[in-house]
Amino acid sequence: MNRTQVGRRGEDAVAVYLQAQGYRLLARNWRKRTGEIDLIALEGDTLVFVEVKTRRTLTYGVGEESIDLRKQAQLARLAQRFIHENPQLQFRECRFDVVVVDMTVLPVQIRLYRDAFYPPDEA
Repeated sequence: MNRTQVGRRGEDAVAVYLQAQGYRLLARNWRKRTGEIDLIALEGDTLVFVEVKTRRTLTYGVGEESIDLRKQAQLARLAQRFIHENPQLQFRECRFDVVVVDMTVLPVQIRLYRDAFYPPDEA
């Protein structure tokens, strides 16, 4: 399996997992020139931007370590743009979740971090 296939498999698993948790998916792989948001969903009246990190080895560390300040700022800017482009959406608040798909163990583990970070000020 190549890197793209691993990522796709992880995102597929997370989409199913989040729907089972009550999230309603609005978009997958929402792309703009400046980046991509893996999943966008509603959980109740909260708009949720989800970053998925899938790991099949620990060569590059655990998924939780890869969401640095630069990535957080990028996601925040993309989220602002999504909200601006979708004024019809009804929500009270928004948040950023990170979901790690750990394929280094069996059975595969999915770890959800709700409200994983707050947007950096420079977003």
